[in-house]
Amino acid sequence: MVAATRDKSAGRRKRRTRGQARAAATPRLPYIRRNIATYDILSEEGLCLIEENADRILRDIGMEFHNDPEILDYFREAGADVDGVRVRFEPGMCRRIIQASAPRQYTQHARNPENNVEIGNDNTVLSPVYGPPFVHDIDQGRRYATFDDFVRLNKIHQMIPHLHHCGGIVCEPVDLPVNKRHLDMMLAHITYGDRALFGALIGSERAEDSVAMVKILFGDEFVDHNTVLYGVSNTNAPLVMDDAMSGSLKVYARNNQAVACTPWMITGAMSPCTEAGTLAQLLAEALATCALTQLIRPGAPCLMGSFATAMSMQSGAPTFGMPEAARTVLAAGQLARRLGLPFHTVGSLTSSKVPDGQAQQEGSMSLIMAVLAGANFINHATGWLEGGLCTGYEKTVIDADLCGKLIEFCKGIDLSANAQAMEAIDEVGPGSHFLSSAHTLNNFETAYYRSSIGDANSFEQWQDEGSQQTAQRANKIWKQLLADYQQPPLDAARLEALQDYVERRKSAMPDRSY
Repeated sequence: MVAATRDKSAGRRKRRTRGQARAAATPRLPYIRRNIATYDILSEEGLCLIEENADRILRDIGMEFHNDPEILDYFREAGADVDGVRVRFEPGMCRRIIQASAPRQYTQHARNPENNVEIGNDNTVLSPVYGPPFVHDIDQGRRYATFDDFVRLNKIHQMIPHLHHCGGIVCEPVDLPVNKRHLDMMLAHITYGDRALFGALIGSERAEDSVAMVKILFGDEFVDHNTVLYGVSNTNAPLVMDDAMSGSLKVYARNNQAVACTPWMITGAMSPCTEAGTLAQLLAEALATCALTQLIRPGAPCLMGSFATAMSMQSGAPTFGMPEAARTVLAAGQLARRLGLPFHTVGSLTSSKVPDGQAQQEGSMSLIMAVLAGANFINHATGWLEGGLCTGYEKTVIDADLCGKLIEFCKGIDLSANAQAMEAIDEVGPGSHFLSSAHTLNNFETAYYRSSIGDANSFEQWQDEGSQQTAQRANKIWKQLLADYQQPPLDAARLEALQDYVERRKSAMPDRSY
C-alpha cells in the first residue's frame, strides 16, 4: 500500500515536471497582437471635456522647460508664446504638430531580427522593471543591487518567453560609478541578450553614448533610418520638464529614436487628487513634449506616456493597484488613441516589500488595466516591488506567469472550425463526456494555458512535495532559468568595438558618485 502510494506520487511529480518543462519551452513571441477590444471608460463628451481642459492649461498656464534655451527656440519658431522658461500654446497647436508627422506605429529593431517589435496600433510590448536600486530574493532578502545582479536579471529576462524587451536599468548597479554605469549596462544588454534596447534616459551625454553604441552595433546609416532605441522622458509634474529629461529627448529625436513622453504623477501631490483633473494635466504635458519631438525631427517616433498613481492621504506614500489609477490608465489609453499616438504605460506595480498576496493583487490590477487600456508598451511588467525601489527575483517569475496568461487572453476567442468543436459535440452527444473524444485527444496538449508557478494538485500531493508556496516555487524557477541560460551569439568584431568604446569613454572621465 505504501509502495503504491509512493509510485502514484512519483507519477504525479513526473507529469507535473513534464508540464512545467512544456511551459518553460513556450515559444517566444516578439510582441502581443491584441485580438480583444479595449475598455473605453469615457464617453465622447467626457473625452472632449478632458481635451478642452488640457488646451486651456496649455494656453492659460503653459509649461516650463528649464535650462534648455534650444528647446525654447524650437517652440518660439513654431509660433508658441515663450516668456522666460514658460511656454504657452494656442488650442490645437500641439495636436496639429503631432498629427502632421508622428507615426502611429513603428518597428524597433533588435540585434536579433526575430525579436523586432512593432509598437503601435493593436500591438503590445512587455518590458521588465526599470530603475530600482535594491534587489530581493527569498534566500538573501533585500540588499543593494550590484552589477552581478544586473547581469543575472538580464539572463533571466532573456530566458522568459513572455517578455519582449530588454528593460533598460533592470536594477541600479550601485557598485559602479554613477557617471559610468550606463556604459556597462548597455554593453551587458547587448552581450547577454538579443532583444530590443532601452537607451540611457538622464542627460544628453548618456543618451549620446547609447546612440554611439548602437551605431557600432547596427551601423550609422541603419540607425539614422531605423529605430533601435527606446527612451522615456518624464516630466517633473506639475507642468515642468528639466534639462536632464529634455537633453536625452533631443538626442533621441534627432537620431530618429523613440521617446515615450511620460508625465510622471503621484496624484494628490503632483497633480490634482481627482482623475479628471489629473487627466487634463497629463494630456497637456504629453501634448507639449510629444510636439517637441516632432519640432526636432518630424517623423521621429514618440509615444504618449502615462504614469499616474494615487498618494495615500494618510501617510503621503504612493499607492498602487487602486481603482483610481485603473480608471486613469483606461482613460489615458483612450486619449492616446484619439491623438493617434502609441501609448506607453506601466505594469505590475505594488507597494509590497515581498512577493506576497498584496504584491499579486496590486500588480495584477495594474497590469491587467494596462492591457485593457490598449497600451502599446508596458514598462515594469515584471519584478517591481516596494514602490519601485526594489527588483524581486521571485516577483519577476510570478509576474512573468501573469504576462503569459495575458498574452493568451489577448488572443481572443478562436472561432475556427476546430474551435467550434461541432463534430465533437455531435460525437459525444447527451449524457457522456469529452475526455476520450477525438477532438479532446487532438487538442489537449495546447488547449489551456499552463501556469509555471501555480499548483493545482491535491492537498496531499502539495503537502508531499514540501508544502511550497508560490514564492518558493518561483525561487526554483529563476535559478533553473539561470542554469539553462545560453548566451546569444554576437559578432566578435562588433563586440570588441563596443568594449573598446566603453573602455575609452570610462577612462576619459573620473569616477563620480552623482
